[in-house]
Amino acid sequence: MKTHSLKNEYLALEYLASALRISALIPTGRSNLFADLRDAAPISTPYGEFQFLGGHRLWHSPEAMPRTYIPDAPVAITELSDGVALETPTEPGSGVRKHIEIHLAPDRPSVLVVHTLTNDGLWPIKLAPWAITQFRTGGVAILPQAKGETGLLPNRILSFWPYSDVASPEFVIGNEFILIHAAMQAPFKIGFPNPRGWLAYWIDETLFIKRSEFDPAGEYGDFGSSSECYSCKEFLELETLAPLCLLEPGSSASHTETWEIYSEVTKPENEKEAFEIINRYQLD
Repeated sequence: MKTHSLKNEYLALEYLASALRISALIPTGRSNLFADLRDAAPISTPYGEFQFLGGHRLWHSPEAMPRTYIPDAPVAITELSDGVALETPTEPGSGVRKHIEIHLAPDRPSVLVVHTLTNDGLWPIKLAPWAITQFRTGGVAILPQAKGETGLLPNRILSFWPYSDVASPEFVIGNEFILIHAAMQAPFKIGFPNPRGWLAYWIDETLFIKRSEFDPAGEYGDFGSSSECYSCKEFLELETLAPLCLLEPGSSASHTETWEIYSEVTKPENEKEAFEIINRYQLD
């Protein structure tokens, strides 16, 4: 597949014209952090075959078949002063049009990604923008747990999908962080409200951080999950979601992520080492 690129001194981004994907994130002197799934088996839907492809994509939550899996179409590309805007045609069936803006910082390893869904249909749709990044396996995800003082009330909620084996040795839960080692042979997924607003993935001495705003008054799907992590033998996903909204015809909803890259980072093997990394880079 033909790719286009954005570059600065610190990293290169590649994106497709044939589908709404950021296909590669390559720190200078390193390999692509994202998973390449072009050879993965497609998923059949009434609208055609959906292909994961890998990299970063925009979906709309809640997940449902076939609505979530409507196949990609070629995108329109608009050059921006500091990046590019990518937009799909309106999806058949859902009536949703997807738009991603990529803004690459000129002087640091940082990317601003704005995800927008527009309802081109004739009736309101309840949905949430859903930003999903697929990484190569072999690394470690760091997921922050809520740590606010709530007195006599609980302060942490975790949602597990039915196939998730919580006894897996690759799933390590601590008091501040959850570590997921991306070496799982069976699918595993967890979701949670994330007031700390960031997710991290370490691979090849590189730390990837994605940040997104958390709305404490918002209605999030999947039992209140604003952040989710899915892992299997082919890839690991870091996912952030906006609150659900009733999107009226002609209206749009946006969700923004900021990506940061840190180099020469030692692999976190346990919660103590994850805590040291988070403090060193002042992620909170």
